[in-house]
Amino acid sequence: MTHARRTGVTAVAVLAALVGLPGAAQAQQPPGTAVSAADSDSGLPPGWRLAGDGTARELVWRSDTPVPMGDARVEFHAAGRLLGVPEPGTDGRTFRLALDRTAPLKDLQVLAGGRRLDAPATDTGRAGRNALTAAPPPARPPANPVDPGRPGAYRTVTGAYDLDPVKLPGFAAPVEMRAVVVAPEGATGKRPLALFLHGRHTTCYKPGADDATGDWPCPADMKPIPSHRGYLQDQKLLASQGYVTVSISANGINGQDWAAEDGGAQARSSLVRRHLAQWAGWSANPATAPAVVHDAPRADLSRVLLVGHSRGGEGVNRAALDSLYPPPAAQDGYRGPVRWKIRGTVLVGPTIFGHNPVADVPSAAILPGCDGDVSDLEGEVFVDGTRGVSRGTALHSAVYVVGANHNFFNTEWTPGKAVAPSFDDFWEDDESRPDPVCSTSAPTRLTADQQHRAGATYIAAAARLFVAGDDRVRPLLDGTGRRARSADPARVLTHAVGARRTGGFLPDDGVKVTGGRVCWSDPDPAKACLNTETGGRSPHFGWWALERDTGVSAVAMKWSAPGTPTKITSTAPVSLSGAKSLALRVFVPPNTTGTTLDVTVTDSAGHRARLGRAEVDGLPGSERTASYWARELRVPLTAATRAGLDLRHVKSLELTPRSGAGRAWFMDAWGWSPGTPAVRAAALPRVDIGRLTVKEGDSGTRTYRVPVTVSGHGSGTVRFYVVDPETGTAKEKVVRVRPGVSPIDVPVEVKGDTRFGYGKQQDLLVKAVRGAVVGSAQGGVTAEEDDPAPKVALTPVADKVTEGESLTWRISLSEPADVEISQPVRVFPAAAGAELSTKDVDPQWLADLSGVSPDPERPLSEASLWVWMSVPAGATTVDFTVPTVKDRVTEPAESTRLALTDDSGDPLPDHPVLTGTVVDAP
Repeated sequence: MTHARRTGVTAVAVLAALVGLPGAAQAQQPPGTAVSAADSDSGLPPGWRLAGDGTARELVWRSDTPVPMGDARVEFHAAGRLLGVPEPGTDGRTFRLALDRTAPLKDLQVLAGGRRLDAPATDTGRAGRNALTAAPPPARPPANPVDPGRPGAYRTVTGAYDLDPVKLPGFAAPVEMRAVVVAPEGATGKRPLALFLHGRHTTCYKPGADDATGDWPCPADMKPIPSHRGYLQDQKLLASQGYVTVSISANGINGQDWAAEDGGAQARSSLVRRHLAQWAGWSANPATAPAVVHDAPRADLSRVLLVGHSRGGEGVNRAALDSLYPPPAAQDGYRGPVRWKIRGTVLVGPTIFGHNPVADVPSAAILPGCDGDVSDLEGEVFVDGTRGVSRGTALHSAVYVVGANHNFFNTEWTPGKAVAPSFDDFWEDDESRPDPVCSTSAPTRLTADQQHRAGATYIAAAARLFVAGDDRVRPLLDGTGRRARSADPARVLTHAVGARRTGGFLPDDGVKVTGGRVCWSDPDPAKACLNTETGGRSPHFGWWALERDTGVSAVAMKWSAPGTPTKITSTAPVSLSGAKSLALRVFVPPNTTGTTLDVTVTDSAGHRARLGRAEVDGLPGSERTASYWARELRVPLTAATRAGLDLRHVKSLELTPRSGAGRAWFMDAWGWSPGTPAVRAAALPRVDIGRLTVKEGDSGTRTYRVPVTVSGHGSGTVRFYVVDPETGTAKEKVVRVRPGVSPIDVPVEVKGDTRFGYGKQQDLLVKAVRGAVVGSAQGGVTAEEDDPAPKVALTPVADKVTEGESLTWRISLSEPADVEISQPVRVFPAAAGAELSTKDVDPQWLADLSGVSPDPERPLSEASLWVWMSVPAGATTVDFTVPTVKDRVTEPAESTRLALTDDSGDPLPDHPVLTGTVVDAP
């Protein structure tokens, strides 16, 4: 049972230095034994262990409580860097990560959506957790004259289809082609199509029991969870308004996507487009359609709305991308013609691991304020990540629903409504008082019915704007500050970019800031917008693969008294010509009220005008919510016109606080006018990063290159992140890309040898900056170790000694390795006669290795002595010693037994269990 680790950065070395363990020994608790108070200081943290042999070595974490299968990706981190995405076990508690490359095992953490899963209840937050007193819900805005949440004139009909499953690249088991259809009854002519895709949830359940798994296909005694039937309320609302709707099942992806580098986004896109291809065929030839489709009005595939929940949100975003800019054939599960046009997307509590939104397809991202799954609200990237990328005519809206959780938008994930086990995803902490915003007793928290009704209303609003072109519902989505009566009592806030916004002050390389500072995601508090001591999080700086990213930035403002302006000067003049107002996005700390800012602009000629005063309040928030979210503020440009400013050449923007001491963060400002322009997708280059996996080889040096593909048309710029495999930090490079030209060269040298060591992995990530789109956002080169691990043996060195001497055994390798090799040994009861006791050995040695005291005296085998021994790189032996002590008691010979073990603490088969004997001194 050997484990390889890189010398100098191993958990053993770090922990031994911290606690003063002798040599390279690391004690762990054998399975089935009580955990002692010292365990957290004597090896890997509680719940963690190493397992597996050679190239199959693994880092394993087991949770004390079940970890529900959800949409946020469970990740292992060490020393502030991402180690990888572990494989979930069938027990819902165990997660395993292959240790196939160099990585320090220091400061291990399990994170999902930025939320830590492995910390004890008393350590999950900083002191004073939940000390924030939540603000009351925001004031109810005026009602919009048109309410899209009201049912339409049509009765609805419901049915289903179940086609042959399909094979998708990278997935071993076929994926189902199953769906539920809700259509308007009696509607004439072709009707727009709305397709729903659910997120990642448990896949199988046992009727009448609490058992649920993430298996696929389902075991014989289980049924598939009908997650796709969880949007029937939303479908019926749209169908009553004249839409044909279909909600598709994706259990086959959910059960297999843990290993996909993109979390299954490309597979979900392929599945969506396969269904759309079927509908296109059925629309052209109704006689071939299933009964429910045949009997429904014919679908108009030129008017398609995609609705995705959680990972389904990222999936439909990728489907929209792939429909406009075809992906590389090798990674795609659909290769037919595109016979549809996607007019918009609705993304409910979405993930976006790739940070690659589609700029030229309108979108509305619903952000649940009490999301306990995708708790960083990374769906904000669907707004922020589109700024400046393309033409900017597509509206991208963020819809913040105060008091909504993640699961209750789907009735099949809602207790009391679901056929399978379900739960409220906002986690309650028994060690602290109830959350002031999101606990079920909080006045801001929505019931399941209230939440689902609000979600259905805003999905219908997006359909009416993006597909039907009804501009009367735009104020519900674009930050104007109107409400839909049907969503009451939910408090819903919106901001947006795109549509008829022009110009733009963006806090990037194109501005100079005085009286404030440009900030971004960064581990350095001096550069970060929000540091680690901040109570709560911001969706604008959500969780990503890297800690540092200058691609999303803001201007941080802080003042101790009114009157000191923050000035943002653009290197190139900004045109606000034709705009009615200046629309700003600004966020302030949660639960604060009355922050007021004077807004002033200056043109290139130096003419200056104060536009007016804006007031912004913080959202209700706690330390467990992502409530640092920007509110949209609008000030008319009439004062600038009266002052004679040249609005075609605006040079600077000033924000002057008029309230007391405070803080604020400026995201951007745009010229705003009402209306929704027609959207035409630009012809852009598409960038995809592949993953090349190679064998190390036995000799020579080979150079491989990270595969980067550029397809499509035109040229644009992207930001590459070249990750250092040793430190996990990245160098950013903004590069111009065009089809047929390799935009970046990342060579990876792989040296062949015949000694066991680590594999090597070089990662590369990419984001769009301007005039480009990104498909596969992460890839690299992985060189796999192809040499077998050395064989290990245990032999006696001194196995019969007198009191005061040391029993010694030697762990030997059959050959040296290029990395440190670790092997556990365990003390077992004597086979016969008296057993060595805890009083017979050096008490300091016993405390160092097991964390226990010699008292009360007991057999040594009951002292939890299961110890990891490490053979340094290049060496072949290490000794395990048991120092004994002299006593004045006459006693018979005493013995103990030692064995090499597997990761469960059981003796390795075909290896001896050796006996050591101690006799009285003469």
